[in-house]
Amino acid sequence: MPIPTVAALPARAEGVDTAQCVVCLDHPAPFVARLRINRPDKRNAIDHAVRQALIDELLPLQADTGVRALVFGGMGGVFSAGGDLPSMAGLDQARARARIQHVHRLCALVGGLGIPVVSAVEGIAAGAAVGLALLGDFIVVGPGTKILFPFLKLGLAPDWGQVFTLPQRVGGATARRLFTAGSAVGGEEALRIGLADTLVADDRVMEAAVQQALALTQLARSAFGCTKDRLNRPSASLAEELAREETDAVAGLLGPEFAEGHAAFMDKRPPQFLPGLYPAADTP
Repeated sequence: MPIPTVAALPARAEGVDTAQCVVCLDHPAPFVARLRINRPDKRNAIDHAVRQALIDELLPLQADTGVRALVFGGMGGVFSAGGDLPSMAGLDQARARARIQHVHRLCALVGGLGIPVVSAVEGIAAGAAVGLALLGDFIVVGPGTKILFPFLKLGLAPDWGQVFTLPQRVGGATARRLFTAGSAVGGEEALRIGLADTLVADDRVMEAAVQQALALTQLARSAFGCTKDRLNRPSASLAEELAREETDAVAGLLGPEFAEGHAAFMDKRPPQFLPGLYPAADTP
């Protein structure tokens, strides 16, 4: 069965009052949630209020079985200019530590989501915003996208877990070059070096991200979550990985997703892991 397009499917009926939300939540396609930073006058810079709003929206999404994929983006055609520099200056030790602990709470939430996360990186993404995008699973960019790592020019080491997440995508040598150069990476280069996964026209970045998220909702949710967890937390040895694999394999072989996958293979049809979208979908 072909993957349905966003236009062919009803999104959850809702209104988004952009005048009232620092981070706006909507559902642009079935089983897809979207979180967009809404500070267009500040190029969607990330301050404490933005981080807390993201945390507040993400906490209930963790347990929402009606959400099977998440899209991150920004309002006004800009992903985010990164950390809000005025709010970072003049901190004492206690406030500096509280700030980074708040950042890390958000990072742990995003990185720990067991569903696919797609980052729609329109316009500019700098510093902290790149960190947010890298915490997801897939990154969509346009030719005009500019990705920047300004940390060293600001006298700071990278944060938001980027010394872990960036080398996972581009390798250690390229990550070192990006951090030390501090120059802008365009969309085409981002795709070439593995920093981005999909390159589309600038005016289609969000649409493509939602479309990809919709396609990802059809994956076996538990199997994807196990795969993501093991990729994000690599084993220290082959023996450790095989032990984790054993646990996941036993649970998978006894679970409803494999039952559906096996039945679909025998019936020569696509598996129906997504409940409610197709008549045959009955797997939770």
